[in-house]
Amino acid sequence: MFMKKSVRLDAYNNEHFKTGASTLKRIVWHFTNAFFFNSSFHFYSLKVALLRLFGAKIGKNVVIKPHVNIKYPWNLEIGDNVWIGEEVWIDSLEKITIGSNVCLSQGALLLCGNHDYKKATFDLITGKIQLEDGVWIGAKSIVCGGVTCYSHSVLSVNSVAAKNLEAYTIYRGNPAQAVKERIIE
Repeated sequence: MFMKKSVRLDAYNNEHFKTGASTLKRIVWHFTNAFFFNSSFHFYSLKVALLRLFGAKIGKNVVIKPHVNIKYPWNLEIGDNVWIGEEVWIDSLEKITIGSNVCLSQGALLLCGNHDYKKATFDLITGKIQLEDGVWIGAKSIVCGGVTCYSHSVLSVNSVAAKNLEAYTIYRGNPAQAVKERIIE
């Protein structure tokens, strides 16, 4: 039998986490994100311009569909010809690098943060995410912090990548497992 230990949520510890921006910048971004990104707003070029204004590095021909949520754009770098589908959540507590010719399908989640369940204070744990050129993250899939999805890898629908994905390989499941080679014709 184990003893149940109560957890005080007010004891949450994030003293080592730095947002990378002032309180004012975070507040202005919060409202910009709500109005232009996490809404039905369709003007892709304005979204790209706003991301650049807030410090993101964005390439050419980037499409950002409606109802996208981006935590901190100053931690975001996106290459050319990238498609970000509806209801994608980019939780950029750390740097997220998205290469060129990448697709983030509807409802995909790039999740840089987690909490240490071994501590009563649920200390924040963060890790960078890198999606190399040609990566496809399927609908409702999750890429966890500290993961690199190497060139042209695929994470199938509703899968979870908690470890690196090898190049030209298709992954499926929770946790994601390699299922076959990706052959591009």
